Amino acid sequence: MKNTILILFIALNFMAFSQEKTRILFILDASNSMNLKWDEQTRMESAKEILNQSVKDLNGIPNLEIALRVYGHQSNVTNTYQDCNDTKLEVPFGSNNTEAIRQKIKTINAKGATPIARSLEAAAEDFPNEKSRNFIILITDGLESCDNDPCAVATKLKEKEVKVTPFVIGIGMDLSYLEQFNCIGAYTEAEDKNSFQTVLKTIIDKALLNTTVQVNLNDANLKPTETDVTMFVYESGTNNLIHTLTHTLNRYKNPDTLVWDPFMTYDILVKTLPETFITKVKLHEHTHNTIQIDAAQGFLSLTSKYSAYNVNYTTRVSLIDHQKTINHQQLKSTEKYLIGKYNLEVFTLPRTYKEIEIKDKQTTSIDIPAAGTLELRLKTPATGQVFVLRGNESYEWVCNLNKKSTKQKWNLQPGKYKIIYRGKNQYSSSYTTEKSFTIKSNNTIYLTL
Repeated sequence: MKNTILILFIALNFMAFSQEKTRILFILDASNSMNLKWDEQTRMESAKEILNQSVKDLNGIPNLEIALRVYGHQSNVTNTYQDCNDTKLEVPFGSNNTEAIRQKIKTINAKGATPIARSLEAAAEDFPNEKSRNFIILITDGLESCDNDPCAVATKLKEKEVKVTPFVIGIGMDLSYLEQFNCIGAYTEAEDKNSFQTVLKTIIDKALLNTTVQVNLNDANLKPTETDVTMFVYESGTNNLIHTLTHTLNRYKNPDTLVWDPFMTYDILVKTLPETFITKVKLHEHTHNTIQIDAAQGFLSLTSKYSAYNVNYTTRVSLIDHQKTINHQQLKSTEKYLIGKYNLEVFTLPRTYKEIEIKDKQTTSIDIPAAGTLELRLKTPATGQVFVLRGNESYEWVCNLNKKSTKQKWNLQPGKYKIIYRGKNQYSSSYTTEKSFTIKSNNTIYLTL
């Protein structure tokens, strides 16, 4: 039984010159399973609609020839029979045949088998022998249903200077079976009709421009392992935003391949913490470009023993020797930062200050002591301040007493404290009084002044 998957394959060759002829062969799956529903249409209706529009957009492009091969459209498949030779070049290569291909697509009905390998093998003979950049785009919804080996077909395609790379549009299924195409090339995935349309456009753009890009976010070992971060790509020196992308690694853990205009210079803003910004990036035409960005990162984890008063603690993160706030990180969370040294200001009472270092792929854990509680009772309102003893040397201000209240309460970090105060209505400094106390985690101190 055929798997319900929609697959898009592209065969390509990067030996390119600006005036060299480009040939694209579209191969359309018209097997019986293409009649199954996909969103609001059948798979066949979706494939024909998207392919028709894509072919229309190619009309009039210089130095371009296209062709159409179809399989599974001539013989009905049954429980006892399938025609593994049901593949045919319906429209040969030509420079002005977009309308002929579009009209032929409209007449195709899905009904037969899925001879993928035989169609690819026959496709090798569809290309003229003269020098050109040769591409195959295959749209199919299932596995090979006949007995040929796609790896053997790859040899014949190479003789035509064609390299095959599969692109996959899946419908929520396990795509591991596509490992059988490893001998042909890598593949990427999408999950719906809109994604299918986007990927097909990207593939055609690659064929026409033959200029591709990958952005390597390198770790400390200069390996492109960092990912899952937003990139804003601008026209260099301007605020003209060209691309907004979430950096992605493909199924083989390599940065995915993008298609950018080779005639533009770019600035790239990577939204790491802190941001990474590179400028004046220029691409080389007709080749694959690799952009290297240093983005080694580690993790900061903020933890604390249980306390009902710790839940709202926030930590201000900044680079050492820089005042700009990079992030406000919540207690009991883990965030990713570029490697380096940072200042932390934890919004405890009193404030907690730390200097830390983030190392490549390591987690730096900071434990914030659980707070204790001071409950203060005064016979009469008083004016005064609460101080904490820092390092047995000096007292640091923590907070002021409320002059209007005789009942006050604070959640304080563990440590030694002192209240210095006098009665609100006592108008001489000689009435100043001191009271020392110690706060312990998850304990409450009751003081009456």
